[in-house]
Amino acid sequence: MTEQQIALIKGTIPVLKENGVLLTSYFYERMFKHNPELKHIFNMGNQKSGKQQTALAMAVLAYAENIENPSVLLGVVDHIGHKHTSLDIRPEHYQIVGKHLISSIKEVLGESASQELLEAWGIAYNQLSAIMSGHEAHIYQDKVSSIGGWTGWRPFMVKDKIKESEEITSFYLYPTDNGEIAEHLPGQYISVRLFLPELNLLQPRQYSISSSANGKYYRISVKKERGNNNPDGLISNRLHDHIQTGDTIDLTSPSGNFVLSADGSSKPQVFISGGIGQTPLLAMVEDLILNHKTDQPIIWVHGCRNEQVHAFKDRLKELSSLNDTFQNLLFYEQIQEDRENTKIGMVDLKAIEQEILLPKADYYLCGPAGFIRKHYTFLKDAGVDSRSIHFEEFGPASLTLN
Repeated sequence: MTEQQIALIKGTIPVLKENGVLLTSYFYERMFKHNPELKHIFNMGNQKSGKQQTALAMAVLAYAENIENPSVLLGVVDHIGHKHTSLDIRPEHYQIVGKHLISSIKEVLGESASQELLEAWGIAYNQLSAIMSGHEAHIYQDKVSSIGGWTGWRPFMVKDKIKESEEITSFYLYPTDNGEIAEHLPGQYISVRLFLPELNLLQPRQYSISSSANGKYYRISVKKERGNNNPDGLISNRLHDHIQTGDTIDLTSPSGNFVLSADGSSKPQVFISGGIGQTPLLAMVEDLILNHKTDQPIIWVHGCRNEQVHAFKDRLKELSSLNDTFQNLLFYEQIQEDRENTKIGMVDLKAIEQEILLPKADYYLCGPAGFIRKHYTFLKDAGVDSRSIHFEEFGPASLTLN
């Protein structure tokens, strides 16, 4: 890009900060109108909630702010790349997106969108799409190079459906072709695709794999969402209410870079979750205890409404019996009084700081955006290096904390 084109891109930063979501909302509406087949690829629940529009607005803004040195966004590129390959997004999709994005800039900005500005954004987008699709090509290659790996959608059978609590049910998924499956890193997710009659669409959603790798099946543990109009419940509630043992659903292979550190067994590990956020962390703890047999402290901090909705209580007891360093600290909003290792209320790291603030520890946060932000801030203020704090926000990313 020329210096003049870079200047034009940077000149749109104030507009993106103020009206980025307006632009991306217009873009998605335009794209789905002209290319309705893409509705089968994009999660319509995320569209209805506004999460996808916000995530894209933040990504476009971040790219504009770093247009002179996009290499600083490699971590973001990797995160998005795993999301895209999990949804089977291919290079040709970038061409469709680019066409509608540039047209949206022209139509939303009107007379403010000069031909020079549109050309600059066209070059900038092509540069970004080349970076993204190039990185995703490597991820796809890694998938097919691994034993049992594959790309695209593959049918799996639900062999078991087990209720873990009043809200959470686990689904044990085996390949219908009886072939090998790719081992996943603890913390990774798979995409599930179902046909939703109420939308008349195939719809994908990503779920963390809630068990360590076993070579035979993947387990996802799904929360039933309250309220029929909750966009987060479109696929989750269909799994609960309609998918039974013996049914077949489509999956993509494991993806995601929120994973246990390679040296995780050599230093303390602290896992902090809210509600269904425990699922990727449970896979990490299983891996540490069952596969690495670490002798370093493992601290489990979890919060939920009450004991009835708390899943995997018995599994955590089993794991604690296998490792003397494991400590289970719980917060229930609905109990009468504190119990041993269980406190009343929301997760409060200040109340347990002596147990969790350990030298050289890694911290893993998973839960709603507000939950992550609150506890990330506490850890930073307590002196924890941001490089030791890892977090995963379910759905399109809206947090930029590191």
